[in-house]
Formats: sequence, structure tokens, C-alpha cells
Amino acid sequence: MLRIGLVQMRCEKAVVTANLERMSRYIVEADRRGIDILGFPEMSITGYADPTRYPEAIVRLDGPEMDVVLEMTKGRKSSLLAGVIEHNPAGKPFVTQVVVRGGQLIGYYRKKTIKDEEADWFTPGENVSVFNHDNLCFGVAVCADIDDETVFAEAAGQGALIVFELAAPGLYGEQATRDWRSGFQWWQGKCHEQLSVYAVKYGIWIAVATQAGRTVDEDFPGGGYVFAPDGRQVYATPDWFPGAAYLGLDFKEYSGVQL
Repeated sequence: MLRIGLVQMRCEKAVVTANLERMSRYIVEADRRGIDILGFPEMSITGYADPTRYPEAIVRLDGPEMDVVLEMTKGRKSSLLAGVIEHNPAGKPFVTQVVVRGGQLIGYYRKKTIKDEEADWFTPGENVSVFNHDNLCFGVAVCADIDDETVFAEAAGQGALIVFELAAPGLYGEQATRDWRSGFQWWQGKCHEQLSVYAVKYGIWIAVATQAGRTVDEDFPGGGYVFAPDGRQVYATPDWFPGAAYLGLDFKEYSGVQL
């Protein structure tokens, strides 16, 4: 059985220290529960920010912010998937999800699907990466990658048994009149409609963790979901409030249980 954690987290824009403090509590709890892979949303460390407005949100993978993450994971067994706006010396920054375990940076995936306003802010990644936790191979997709089936196909082709879709889809409309339920239902429906199809087509599990709550100028819907290789949704978060789900996935029986 694979034990995973999916964090539905509020990540304020460019407030790295506070975001890391929130993350640390989930990391400690995941370690206590014996979680194998702990998935945080897109840009969980830096917050989802326009780097032209928030240049302080851009971090280096060898910088002090990552040093804090490495320190938080020392002596712990979980593989941590966390999101940053990554400095790019050749141009616009990347949207990057790092994989950290036991105080070491194992690798990273740079979001390939950059579109709409993001095209003015970020550089797309070039490669689909897979990683290993003990003997299990897994992949990572980030937010708008949900619209690029090849990301999931390539991860499966490289041996991934599960792909983590780690997201921060901003909600449209005025914050003052926000209908949270409709935003939550929109993202849940999109995940179910598209990811259940990819799960069946490529014989993989897909797990989702999403930013949740209100930031200084943008809201996020939340949503944690798990789809089995037969297309069934075996877990869905009940609401859009920040929190974490800790789940055990039985790869042989295509079932999931909440830990």
C-alpha cells in the first residue's frame, strides 16, 4: 500500500517564510503517520504570484529558501513535492515542483503547459520527469498540464504508476462576491472529466492537491482527489477549506482508504 498526503493549502503571494511555516506542520504530521509521498500545491512555497509584480517571490534551487526545505525534511522518510517560482538565468522564471527527501533535493519538474497570461510571466519546461520513492516510480504534473494529455502519457511511458497533479487554478470574478461553491465544483468537475480518462487510458493513478483560500488579490478553489486506473474517483475532499488528506492506496485492489 502506498501512503500519500494531499495538502489543500492557502499560500500567500511572496510570503515565503509564512508559507514554509504552514508547510512544516504538514511535514511533521506526514512523518508521524508514515506517509510515503506528500504533495503540496503549485507554488506552495512562493505563493502563486506574477513575478513582474512580486520579484521577491522568485527563488533559486540552491538558495536559502530551499535550504530551509531541505532542513525541514532531514531525517524524515516522506518524499516531499513542493512548488516554487524558480529563477531562470536565461529569461522568465519557471514554475517548478521540487522533489525532496531526507534533506536532499532529489529532482524537479518544470511546468510544461504555460498559456494565457502565464505566457508573459513564465518559461515553459521542456521535459516530463519521473521520480522514485523506494521502488515506486511516480510523475508530477502542474495545474494547466491537466490540459496536455502528453504529460500524463509520457510519465506513464517512463514507468510512473501514479502522477500527482499539483495545482493553483485562480478563480475569476470579484473577490467580494465570490461564489466559493461554484469555483470548487468547477475544478472538481474538470479534474473528474479529464483525469479519470487519463487514468484509464494510461493505467495510472492520479492524485490532485490544490491551493485553497483567499490571498491578497486572488482566490483558489481547493480540491484533493484521487483517481484509480479504472477511472473511479476513490477520494474527494469534502470542501474547499485548507487541510490535508492522508490516504492509503491499494494498487492491487484499485481502492483507497483514509488514514
